[in-house]
Amino acid sequence: MGRSGAAAGDLLLLIAENIDVLAGPLVSLAYPLYASIRAIETRNTADDQQWLTYWVLYSMITLFELTCYPLIEWIPFWSYAKLILTCWLVLPQFSGASYVYQHYVRPFYAGNQTVNIYVPKKKDIFVPPTHDDDDKYVHEYVPDAFQETVLPSYIDGEVKYRGNSFFTEDDYVY
Repeated sequence: MGRSGAAAGDLLLLIAENIDVLAGPLVSLAYPLYASIRAIETRNTADDQQWLTYWVLYSMITLFELTCYPLIEWIPFWSYAKLILTCWLVLPQFSGASYVYQHYVRPFYAGNQTVNIYVPKKKDIFVPPTHDDDDKYVHEYVPDAFQETVLPSYIDGEVKYRGNSFFTEDDYVY
């Protein structure tokens, strides 16, 4: 009886040490997925906004983690901090997602910001190649045997049957 109590204690200790690994996917993915589906099915737009906001913030956190992984791996409590932050964002008692969106994300994107993207223009990019280019390529890269046997069978875009194959009529038994 004493050993089973120690095993149960070890199991509880293991769960407590890895609560972030066990609860993280439930809190950050499973419950929000379920709540998002329920929100879609209701006519209330407030819950739609809550879950759309959550998914925007979750995407931003994920992008931050992917971008800054070499720095984050040195923070020993990052997974626990992320779990607490995710709980604050997800749980309806706190409405953290709405708060963060209203106070930080929305003012940033609502301003008159412009993004200038430079795309160099390349002239004549859609000009079809000439037949001279085809002939040059064929003579440079296509083996001579292929040029002598296969290429003569193509005339004006049509294939001429030359009667050469692996099988002849004599090979078939009817």
